[in-house]
Amino acid sequence: MADRTAHVTWSGSLLEGAGTITSVGSGAFGSLDVTWTARTEDSNGRTSPEELIAAAHASCFSMAFSSLLAKAGTPPEKLDVDATVTFVPGTGITKSALTVRAVVPGIEEPAFLHAAQEAKENCPVSQALAAVPEITLEASLA
Repeated sequence: MADRTAHVTWSGSLLEGAGTITSVGSGAFGSLDVTWTARTEDSNGRTSPEELIAAAHASCFSMAFSSLLAKAGTPPEKLDVDATVTFVPGTGITKSALTVRAVVPGIEEPAFLHAAQEAKENCPVSQALAAVPEITLEASLA
């Protein structure tokens, strides 16, 4: 079992206030500013929960997909993965869109697409996002 931690300090109201992700347990990154405006309009050098979820989704999918491909005897040479998380004020997160372009020597496209779909459905972050109305995947071989 692995627990991961983060600490955030927020000052002020939602609309006028601001926060800082002051630390994460791993020490992998330092302070990141967060604001309501970064969620809904211009990020202007600040992050948002949705941007952090996108990073988590892209990296989790990459790990799951890489594992499935390797277990099938066709480990990837390279996976380029993007995730776009859509936030609608008043509604919440409405979509996470994954896009992967891959170099996988020796794989046939049907097997590649099947593994990509399986990774999308079974990576832990996809499962954590089960309440999101739409999770899409666009996968292609380079």
